[in-house]
Amino acid sequence: MVPLFALSIIAVFIFFDRFFYLRGQKQLEAAFYEKLNELIRTGKVEAAITLCESSNCSESRILVKGLKNLGRPIRDINDQMEMEGKLEAYKYEGNMYFLGVIAGVAPMLGFIGTISGVIKIFYNISLADNISISLISGGLYEKLITSGVGLMIGIIAYIAYHYLNSRLNRLVHNWEYRSVRFIDLINNTSI
Repeated sequence: MVPLFALSIIAVFIFFDRFFYLRGQKQLEAAFYEKLNELIRTGKVEAAITLCESSNCSESRILVKGLKNLGRPIRDINDQMEMEGKLEAYKYEGNMYFLGVIAGVAPMLGFIGTISGVIKIFYNISLADNISISLISGGLYEKLITSGVGLMIGIIAYIAYHYLNSRLNRLVHNWEYRSVRFIDLINNTSI
């Protein structure tokens, strides 16, 4: 039960750490993109870079990478923006991986408790001359509690992991959408 308790504390910590981190990240407004598009259309690349750097968020850092590579082939610009996006996504993921690990390990630890409970039952039976329900009940209790707790922690960690992952995926899809719009803009603008 001690390892299961430790895993539950770690899972709760990781979930709330990533939840509040993702929630606290700034997203750019439509007005920002209108101003950025206008600056790019008029050829004011340095002003566009300054605008993005002043925003200091993941979306703007990806756009800065694209703006700083203007003049290179579109494929290179896209590749640079994609690499920056992967770095940003890595920051957002943090320790989320461990939630997936906990989702898999907690039920296994519960099953180890099940085996321990069964061993306890048979050990008590081997020592006794007369089999009674009290000999079996202690092992059954241990078996059921550890299995149940392990499964519960695993299920909660699994749900938490996929919830956070879906939020991150939405952010990444937004970045990809904005990157495609940026590439379309510079492709249609002679800079």
